[in-house]
Amino acid sequence: MKTKEKVLTTLEVADLYYELSEKGEFDRILTDLYDQNIRSVEPEHSNWQSVQGIGKVKEKAEQWHSMIEVMHGGYTNKPQVAGNFFTCVMGMDATLKDKQRLKMDEVAVFEVQNGRIVLEQFFF
Repeated sequence: MKTKEKVLTTLEVADLYYELSEKGEFDRILTDLYDQNIRSVEPEHSNWQSVQGIGKVKEKAEQWHSMIEVMHGGYTNKPQVAGNFFTCVMGMDATLKDKQRLKMDEVAVFEVQNGRIVLEQFFF
């Protein structure tokens, strides 16, 4: 007999996202919370492209991490949930490999369907 897997609510996904980000477990966020067809949307003024699909999102994350020389600090605020969406304010302080120091704050909005994040959109 096959048991039905529990589908997380948007609040449960948001809480788990926050818990994992506080631990720095960003790979687990991608693996455990993101849908295979995730859309990642960047602002028009960004140097980063919007992409779709978990492989492309992981590739974009790897490219970002490869640019960082030293991570001085970062934060994620507790998420706010509304319907199928949650939002977090996040920031970081890092020195890039080109020696440029980057302090950045952003708002991230996530859409959840069937217990998985199907959209991430960044505003900075």
